[in-house]
Amino acid sequence: MGQGRVSAMVAAALLLLLVLSQTELARAATYTVGGAGGWTFNVAGWPKGKRFRAGDTLVFNYGRGAHNVVAVNKAGYQTCRTVPKGAKVYTSGKDQIKLVKGQNFFICNFPGHCESGMKIAVTAA
Repeated sequence: MGQGRVSAMVAAALLLLLVLSQTELARAATYTVGGAGGWTFNVAGWPKGKRFRAGDTLVFNYGRGAHNVVAVNKAGYQTCRTVPKGAKVYTSGKDQIKLVKGQNFFICNFPGHCESGMKIAVTAA
């Protein structure tokens, strides 16, 4: 094989790797939780009909100090309690959280908020 042909094959392989890496990045989507209404009461049904993938980003928009977002486990989601202890709490009002593969659970742990439907369960493929 000639030097020029080897160089062309290497260049083609590098181009293919670049295209594949960009395709993976292009797949990641960003979703605003609750749509235009944002992260508020009665959003528990918001994920229905949507297809999420690991690496997608959820954006939680809310009035800072009025709510928060807590990444909890299934028990925390079902009981509206911050479980496990030390769960990550977001308070910026413009939180961006990347989904992990499998189940992802989020609640607002202000008194009565989760119980009023301020929680979502998202499964990412």
